[in-house]
Amino acid sequence: MGKPMTPAQIELVAERFKALAEPARLRILQALRDGELSVSELIQATGLGQANLSKHLQVLYGAGFVSRRREGVSILYRLGDADVLQLCQLVCGCLERDAKRRLKAASPQRG
Repeated sequence: MGKPMTPAQIELVAERFKALAEPARLRILQALRDGELSVSELIQATGLGQANLSKHLQVLYGAGFVSRRREGVSILYRLGDADVLQLCQLVCGCLERDAKRRLKAASPQRG
């Protein structure tokens, strides 16, 4: 399982998880899974307003989950750390297993 985290590492991990603890940010990451998008494309893909999107992009950028580059007057965003999608899939797998376990526990036992 690896060695225990130091207090400093625990704080860093908690900060990264905080950045992911917002559904709008997860929608942004999902929108970027197939490649980079402009702000206007992200607005369309996520349904977020420009101010709200910019706020969330700043948090994701600060956490290293997205990177950006300027192209003319546009800023293009892309995943800065593709491993974040694997983390999301890991959590989804845990949720599916938990749902199946709960369903099985709630089902009447046949004997």
